[in-house]
Amino acid sequence: MDITHIFIDDNNPAHRELSIYRTGAISRVRLTDSTYRTYGTLELSAHNHTALFHYGIVESLNELPFVSETGHGLDSWDEAFLHHTQLERLRSILDAEKKKIPPEKKEKTLLGWHDSPVAAAYWRTIDPLEFLNFLETMERFVTEAIKDGYDLEFIL
Repeated sequence: MDITHIFIDDNNPAHRELSIYRTGAISRVRLTDSTYRTYGTLELSAHNHTALFHYGIVESLNELPFVSETGHGLDSWDEAFLHHTQLERLRSILDAEKKKIPPEKKEKTLLGWHDSPVAAAYWRTIDPLEFLNFLETMERFVTEAIKDGYDLEFIL
């Protein structure tokens, strides 16, 4: 069986409509607020969303006690909250995970496939430097949350 290999192009509107095209956000919130309010949001591009899973960072972060509606902790297609008392640990996990990423080696990861109407596999190329820059931005975002006593909401 011949399989068509399709590399996701973030600039292609048709690719952005695919169900495997996932983005996300991390927001600073206060779990004690009487109504939902965000105090700043860090957007996750589709590239960085994929890289969080590809490099095993989501799995490593699940050492932390995330609260989610499904009870699965930090996971795709879910939102999860992390109490501000856990943010120092989150930052140290991110720091340790960054050291495991070889900055010179672009990665290719399979996002999904189907057999019909035509067999196709959907791939993404991950640029480690772009992702490492995102992790630096994320660490600064977490540091600000620590300073101001915010909790975090992850929408993956």
